[in-house]
Amino acid sequence: MAKETKLSSMKRNETILKVFIYIVSIIFSIMTLFPFVMLIANSYKSTFEVQSSTLSLVSEHPFANLKNNWKIITSKDAFHPGVGFKNSFIVATLSTILNVYFSCLTAYAITAYEWKLRDGFNAMIMAVMMIPGTVTMIGFYQMAYKIGMINKLSVLIIPSIAAPMVVFFMRQYLQASLSMEIVQSARIDGAGEFRIFNQIVIPLMKPAIATQAIFAYVGSWNNLFTPMILLTDKNKKTLPVMVALLNGDIYKKEYGAIYLGLLATVLPLIVVYAFLSKYIVEGVALGGVKS
Repeated sequence: MAKETKLSSMKRNETILKVFIYIVSIIFSIMTLFPFVMLIANSYKSTFEVQSSTLSLVSEHPFANLKNNWKIITSKDAFHPGVGFKNSFIVATLSTILNVYFSCLTAYAITAYEWKLRDGFNAMIMAVMMIPGTVTMIGFYQMAYKIGMINKLSVLIIPSIAAPMVVFFMRQYLQASLSMEIVQSARIDGAGEFRIFNQIVIPLMKPAIATQAIFAYVGSWNNLFTPMILLTDKNKKTLPVMVALLNGDIYKKEYGAIYLGLLATVLPLIVVYAFLSKYIVEGVALGGVKS
């Protein structure tokens, strides 16, 4: 009887714990989704509707307001959605590819090879992680100006090869998942080092690559500080820079148009996340475990 009472009490406590977890999860989900919902809602409102009720999801003329807001932002000289989207897509895509590939390559070299300076090199990567990018921006601008890289998209793409945080994450992942026996077997069979890396290591790291690709893509797409300094040609500006200039151009005049411009910047990121989000939990979980 006592045993049955104890089991019943344990089940009741487990149920209470599950209910609590679900409630907390729902609350955090609402808090996370709320800004996106309001961003979408305010994009099809007029300025008067946004000012009178920012938290309302209802608009009297949503389609007419949406059309008018789009007309307002496209009429501004600072905002060219096609050009901005193309530039942002090129920069974010190429920088993500370089970021992830060369970070995997560096992490593989640190993990799979024994060499004298390996520990020192790894310590240097950890030290570079502590330096904010804004600290080095003046020197980077001077260097880019001297070698003629100002107003070129490549000035935002090439530096993404060096990504200390991604290297650190990939190294943690490889330490937990890479079996050196497989690498040794491939070497015995005559496979070259790049073939081993591209055909064995890269497929093994798909969850980690997808996880870091999302973070790298979002970070590159949302980057405002660096493009605003290095790109002065309006045909080279990225979408976030255009939206920032648009915000300054129509500030306190057309709130609905500002929200629509912000929505145009966010939508591509939502699409990318939808395709790659299933890998995040697996990649983060395995990357945080050491063998």
